[in-house]
Amino acid sequence: MAGAEAAVMSIGNLGLGIPSSESETRTSDRGGSNAMDHPKEVVEMDGLPEGCVAHIISLTTPRDAARCSAVSRAFHSASDSDAVWRKFLPPDLDLIVSTSPLPPPPPLGPPLTRKKDVFLRLCGPPLLIDSGRKSFALEKWSGKKCYMIGARDLSIVWGDTPRSWRWSSLHVSRFPEVAELLRVCWLEVHAKMEMRLLSADTYYAAYFIFKFVHENYGFENRPVEVSIFPGSAGERCTIYLDPDRRLRQQYETWRERYPHIARDASAARVIQDNEKQIPRDRGDGWKEVDLGKFFVSDPSTGEVQINLMEVKSGNWKSGLVIQGIELRPTQMTSRESSR
Repeated sequence: MAGAEAAVMSIGNLGLGIPSSESETRTSDRGGSNAMDHPKEVVEMDGLPEGCVAHIISLTTPRDAARCSAVSRAFHSASDSDAVWRKFLPPDLDLIVSTSPLPPPPPLGPPLTRKKDVFLRLCGPPLLIDSGRKSFALEKWSGKKCYMIGARDLSIVWGDTPRSWRWSSLHVSRFPEVAELLRVCWLEVHAKMEMRLLSADTYYAAYFIFKFVHENYGFENRPVEVSIFPGSAGERCTIYLDPDRRLRQQYETWRERYPHIARDASAARVIQDNEKQIPRDRGDGWKEVDLGKFFVSDPSTGEVQINLMEVKSGNWKSGLVIQGIELRPTQMTSRESSR
């Protein structure tokens, strides 16, 4: 609650104290007035104008605003006001929802007239935009933008070749179509996103969203090379789209057999890094694997490019279903930020 506490503490810095009549006549030994000799009367928070309280709360986060609503009746009213929640909505929201294929744009259409209701709607099921090729939502606690680049908006090598890839609407997905791999020996997927569309001054993590169909093959313990370039510089890593989770079993066995090694800081770091390479269930029938992180500066320019490639083994692959690549705000650990 650091943000909320800082906002409440800032009330004391707004010059709202009222000098008493006795302190106004007090002077220093030198005959001049001394600000330290002017004790100020405390103004009750409930006595502040609602607009003043709302302005302070709007400088925090949605999480802090929700907590502030429990402070008092006055804070509850201010925390629910449009003045607060308007600040938590993206300034380009009208432009974003204008590309939604659903008329009228659900977040701004009736009956959602309160800004808080609009915000909460955008924190719910993602909104399809860009003719159903992307989805958009807000992170509930920060108000940062979240996007998923759908398979139709990805560049997939041989994606338009019917014998290699099939575009299917049979899989349960937020998008009208997903890409299903029939048979290739060269897996190459590219995505790009304009940085100005993301939340500025924010770290983002990219996730590959996929699943495997029955009788898939070609991905067992096969490394997939990943690169993320937000501009000229970027990072590279290796992930595994391992349907049998053999890698996870290996690392869990390692920790069970060598607990003293797992407690070692350097060994634990290796385990954590390897776990990030392995997919996890999302709870919606899909899997996701962490591709890496990047920073969006303020002001943001250029675009971020994300690449996935498995082209060295030469083995045939099948059964991979791609929903898209998701970009979500994230926090950098002290170890990551020091790299």
